[in-house]
Amino acid sequence: MNLNDSPEKTTLDFLVAHEIYPMFSSKRKIFLTGATKALLSREDIDEIIRRLCIKTAEDCKSVRKLVTERIAENRESRPIKEWVEEERPREMLMKHGSESLSLSKLLAIILRTGQGGTNAEELAKRLLNQFRSLRGIDSAQVSEICKINGIGHAKAAQVKAALELGKRFYKEEAEKKIKITKADDVLGYVSEYYGPYLRDAKKELFNIILLDIKNKPIHNVQISKGSINATVVDPKEIIKEAASKSASSIILVHNHPSGETEPSAEDIELTNRLIQSCNLVGISILDHIIIGKNKEDYYSFARAGLIK
Repeated sequence: MNLNDSPEKTTLDFLVAHEIYPMFSSKRKIFLTGATKALLSREDIDEIIRRLCIKTAEDCKSVRKLVTERIAENRESRPIKEWVEEERPREMLMKHGSESLSLSKLLAIILRTGQGGTNAEELAKRLLNQFRSLRGIDSAQVSEICKINGIGHAKAAQVKAALELGKRFYKEEAEKKIKITKADDVLGYVSEYYGPYLRDAKKELFNIILLDIKNKPIHNVQISKGSINATVVDPKEIIKEAASKSASSIILVHNHPSGETEPSAEDIELTNRLIQSCNLVGISILDHIIIGKNKEDYYSFARAGLIK
């Protein structure tokens, strides 16, 4: 970021516009902090410190106070705590239930506070406008989320943690299944347990579900993580995992990052090889499920007659 090219009239205006603050370290070094500080070069930082004549901890404190006051003066929206009570997200949730709140209000509760002149709900709307949906936010890296003005690592971590809790909830629901007796049971279990994790995975992941003699799931294992279009699976690794849990049968699960669920020739050849290897030690493979992008996108080898 070139200070000479910035539209701000003064260096202080620049700090206010970008919400950047001078700090004084325990080693008596002056540095800048803020969501957009990373855009500045070392030369830019030195120039800002020189222009504002910042030399001491007291100088830093004085400039921070000026920046904070100017940001408050420029505030375009009121913080949520100043809203009428009927419009505050947390109060609305307590009174009407979480299901009554919009996505932006639910995200605002997770974000908790705004940044500078932007309140938490407006930050939430920025998130949704950038990534279009909760699924889009979930697929984004923390570094991508932090590019949104007003969202740092702490807020990005809060959002990611909330989305992960939702996925864990689905896994808990899947684990309550007592028994798998038909193809629909397999598809339901795989959809709930693996769907939230595999549908948007950018690499091909190969997993196995281990079942006991009554076809009850007892363990889930990721066998390998491959590239965007392939993964390497060792039959010995699958047999080892099954033997360690005394599994009687197995369900194979993997995703196609492309979203296309039709099995490749390599998928079919691998499945046949795994069936033969597991049969030698008395372990049966009940199905092989390929997961695509959406809940209804899947391929069942058993339903297609490729596993009997």
